[in-house]
Order: sequence, then C-alpha cells, then structure tokens
Amino acid sequence: MPWSRIVSGAIAIAIALGMILLGGWYFTLGFGIIIYLGQLEYFQLTRAKGIIPAAKTTLVVSQALLVISNLSPTVADAVFPVAGTFICFYLLFQPKFATIADISASIMGLFYGGYLPSYWVRLRSLGQVQASNLPLDGFWTNDWTNLHALPQGLTCTLLAFICIWAADIGAYIFGKAFGRTRLSDISPKKTVEGAVFGVAGSVAVAIAGSWYLGWSGWPITGAALGLLIGIASLLGDLTESMMKRDAGVKDSGQLIPGHGGILDRADSYVFTAPLVYYFVTLLLPLLPT
Repeated sequence: MPWSRIVSGAIAIAIALGMILLGGWYFTLGFGIIIYLGQLEYFQLTRAKGIIPAAKTTLVVSQALLVISNLSPTVADAVFPVAGTFICFYLLFQPKFATIADISASIMGLFYGGYLPSYWVRLRSLGQVQASNLPLDGFWTNDWTNLHALPQGLTCTLLAFICIWAADIGAYIFGKAFGRTRLSDISPKKTVEGAVFGVAGSVAVAIAGSWYLGWSGWPITGAALGLLIGIASLLGDLTESMMKRDAGVKDSGQLIPGHGGILDRADSYVFTAPLVYYFVTLLLPLLPT
C-alpha cells in the first residue's frame, strides 16, 4: 500500500474521529464540508456527460437539509420533497430548456449527495442534546471507557464507522492478497474474495460492538447490522464506480493523495447511513431487553 494512501487515510480517520466524538454542530459542520466537496465532484461527473444540472441550488438546499436534520430529524423528511420541487422550479425558468437528464441529475445530486448522508447527522444527534457539555451542543468526557454513559448517537455512529473501515480495509488487503475472482465488470479490481473478507470484517466488528454495548439479541443483532453495513458499503462503492465509468474518469477528484476524490472515500457511507439509523431507532427498541 503506498505511503501517501496510508498517511492520508490516517489523517482522514483522525478528522472523522474528532467530528464523531464532539458531535453537535461540530459534526454537522464537518459533514457539511464533506457533502459540499462530494457534490462538487458529483456535478463534475455529470457535466462530463454533457448534463447541465442545477448545481448551485442543489448545494444550497443540501446544506439546509443538514442543518434541519440536526435541529429536527422528522422535519428533514418533509424538507426533501420541498427541496426537490424547488430545484425543478429553478430549472423550469432557465433561459435554456432543461432536459430530463438535467432534472434527473439534479434530483439525484440532492438524494445521493444530500438526503442520504443527512442520516449520519440524525444518527449522531441521538441523545446529544441531553448529554452536551460544550458550546454548540458538543460533548466531551474524560472517561471514554464507560461506553454506556456516552450518548447513543456517539456509540452507534462510532460503531458504524468502524464497521465501514473494517470492510474497506479488509476488502483492500485480502483482495490484494487472495483475490482471484472478479466481482463485477463495473470495478475490475474488486474481487469476490475481497468482498467476502470485507463483509466478514464488518460483521466481526459489529458483533463485538453489540456485545460491548449490551444490545438485546446479541450476537444476532450485531451480525445483522454488520451484514447490512458491509453489503451497503460495497454497493455504495460499486455505484460510485459505475458513475465514474459512465463519465469516463478513473477518480472523482484528486483531493486526497493516494485515494482520489471525496466521493472515492465517502461512497461507502452513502447507503449505509439510513440503514444504520433505522436499525437503531426502529428495530432495536422492538427487541426485548
């Protein structure tokens, strides 16, 4: 593995950990920057296909969606269709007639680049206001060993991120070492062996996390969450690879040395966010203690 990839990956993990631990508006602001940069790369891919999306409008409403997700998660679901309608109105009154592709790419940018990632903000905000002890609803403690005393959003977000890291690292390392069978023509470097090891890594981490957190139904709940995250992160990676292949580019950008662009690193987090959020908020409460 190139040193540039290792160093930039370590820096990215450190920044992500800082955002997750602090939570509140610190997490929302950091995630807002990531989403803004990721959407810029997404719209570059669409323009490579001759599509003219409502980029600026989508960027603005996506940031508003993040803010509202932190203030009131339930209201965010109502904001999404309103934001989509506003984007269509914007395209309707442009001097040049918008095409179906222009409208579709804009709504996809809102859904893929704004709405789905907003679930990370919702997840991290669980129990944050009650536990916050820093300005801007931030949280900090000198005792990180007692996970049961931490906000639920912190422990669940941290567990989900570690599962994704385990899936990505496991797939990369074991795929390089033992990969023989191509997984998909969309991404020729990915192998079945790497994908299996990646999902297995996510499952192992989730099982350990569910035991430590004392979840009901352990270890089945941990295995289920790990399987969901492992598969969803892989599908997110393949989806972004499909968009790059269609646009005729190798990487979505060059912002991160050794990794490419923001989308090249954040693709695994897009589809996992709502799955983890609803797993924690809808499924876990139904299980007997």
